[in-house]
Amino acid sequence: MDAVFKALADPTRRLLLDRLREQNGQTLGELCERLDMARQSATQHLDVLVRAGLVTVVRRGRERLHYLDPTPIHEIEERWISGFDRPRLQAISAIRNRAEEYAMNDAPTTVPTYVYVTYIRASAEHVWRALTDADLTARYWGHANVSDWQPGSPWEHRRTDGSGAVDVVGQVIEAEPPTRLVITFEDLPDARTTREPSVVTFLVEPHEDIVRLTVTHEKLPDEDMRKGISQGWPAVLANLKSLLETGDVLPQAPWEMSSGGHA
Repeated sequence: MDAVFKALADPTRRLLLDRLREQNGQTLGELCERLDMARQSATQHLDVLVRAGLVTVVRRGRERLHYLDPTPIHEIEERWISGFDRPRLQAISAIRNRAEEYAMNDAPTTVPTYVYVTYIRASAEHVWRALTDADLTARYWGHANVSDWQPGSPWEHRRTDGSGAVDVVGQVIEAEPPTRLVITFEDLPDARTTREPSVVTFLVEPHEDIVRLTVTHEKLPDEDMRKGISQGWPAVLANLKSLLETGDVLPQAPWEMSSGGHA
């Protein structure tokens, strides 16, 4: 946690985080242009934020996209704030958020992308199996993800209530065990509306006995879906982490995954 406080102590790094909060997934060049900052200086500040876990870098071809990761700040909130005068703080936050809502009404719209990072004490092989084994996904997700996980193959998100109903379908785009899985995530063919499927990338990066799992959900059709999955993915991945580290899932209802992003 010392690295987080050190990173946040610098006003330039806080400004970088503010710019990523306003528009997540920016390249180094975009950040420099918005802040009128030299690339070398911005790179040094971003490296500090990455080491502190406040920024996540996702590679897309030759580009390096930077995403705000609020997990360390959430841990600070849980440790020192969550049990202290929460009703008063929530009231203040509600007033501030209403003011921000009005201020952001005229903000330019972009295609939403969601990125979530978690660290799991397990091997890359164990994480890969948890992502692709139907029985394991049924335990921590509440649905069985069924496929042979070969590029070009379909995958299905099947209910475990005995009905065999499928809520979400997609196609495997890339599969590089045990480090990278890319799938489409789409409505069923008989859905009332048709739209381009979104894309989910699972990146598994091992380091000694810990794995860094980054989930990137791209090509989201609208902000409503981004808000929906921003509640769903943390729940699913917390259950996955708990299952691999303790052998059991968390005492909560599994997330009902849908392409509309509703919990």
